[in-house]
Amino acid sequence: MARRIVTFTLLAALAATPALAAVVTESITATAAVGESHDKININTASAKELQKLEGVGHTVAERIVHYREAHGPFKRGEDLRKVEGIGAALWERNRERIVVK
Repeated sequence: MARRIVTFTLLAALAATPALAAVVTESITATAAVGESHDKININTASAKELQKLEGVGHTVAERIVHYREAHGPFKRGEDLRKVEGIGAALWERNRERIVVK
């Protein structure tokens, strides 16, 4: 029930204040743009720059991933990424939904 009241109040405020509607629209658009940066990353084909899009992966770790892949061949499973120095359990968990192996 509270959700309906909040929604109605927000809609009434937006209708009464066009400037507020513009701010809310911009905010929603910005949020959507941020969400787009969470695309899947194929760790077998991604460049070091693309790998840096993963949360917590900087230049050095991205380069290690590329070098590991070149030395050992393509990753068979996403979890194999943990074999790379600098990829611990926490970093894996933060990114596991975004990592794909093709």
